[in-house]
Amino acid sequence: MNAATAPQPLPIDVISIQSQVVYGHVGNNAAVPTLQAMGLRVAAVPTVLLSNTPHYPSVHGGAIASDWFAGYLRDLIARGAVARARAVLVGFLADPGQAALVADWLDQATRANPGLRVHVDPVIGDFDHGVYTDPRLTQAWRTQLLPRAYGLTPNHFELERLTGDTLATLDEAQDAAARLLDGGTEWVVVTSAAPQGWPAGQMQVALVTRTQRRVFSHPHVPCAAKGVGDMFAARLAGHLLAGKPIEAAVDQACQHVVAILRDTAQRGWEELALPTTAP
Repeated sequence: MNAATAPQPLPIDVISIQSQVVYGHVGNNAAVPTLQAMGLRVAAVPTVLLSNTPHYPSVHGGAIASDWFAGYLRDLIARGAVARARAVLVGFLADPGQAALVADWLDQATRANPGLRVHVDPVIGDFDHGVYTDPRLTQAWRTQLLPRAYGLTPNHFELERLTGDTLATLDEAQDAAARLLDGGTEWVVVTSAAPQGWPAGQMQVALVTRTQRRVFSHPHVPCAAKGVGDMFAARLAGHLLAGKPIEAAVDQACQHVVAILRDTAQRGWEELALPTTAP
């Protein structure tokens, strides 16, 4: 077989590095179908493999062994997937060791593909459950991964942990997000922003860039299903890869999340009712 007819690497659009579960729609189980429904090819790298999220009465599994995890990342470069990828999503990590491995790999990946956009969702916890990841990860996010991010999608709780500040108002949250615009980071989208000041029946998402600040309000849908932030981050990435401006991408991602939560609540399901076909 000559070079002209040799098989070419599978064209991967997005490399998604986050958790995986057997049952449920969190981490890659939320991000992969969301991105695929938008017509994107995805390579999913698991950081942990669990039977389900830990809020259920039983959970089995754990972190991916570090040598396996490092090998997954190296082989994406070896297979030629990184050279053609357009974005990397980084979400739930098991421990600071994984953060260090991802940081080193990102340096290799962006050298091989300078156009690669790194979207970091610094999963730490939320106001409902507090910190539910390794507490050491907060510092690892700060030092290892935020400096390598093109865009960030923390929730308000995570923004407070990353900046070390208590942020009572929307202005304070936006000021804190602006302090994360360092190096190559172009935008920060804060989900569930400033919850103490939400209008009745509404939630807010704050977008902060070097040139603008915008707040998006959307209905608050009572729904306890997990993985909403993972779905939002994936949808946001998909819209940006489709060429939408960041403002439109945030707005449309919010609308998608509201629609999915309403559908999930109507069905009475305990996990997100992700669509099985493209919208």
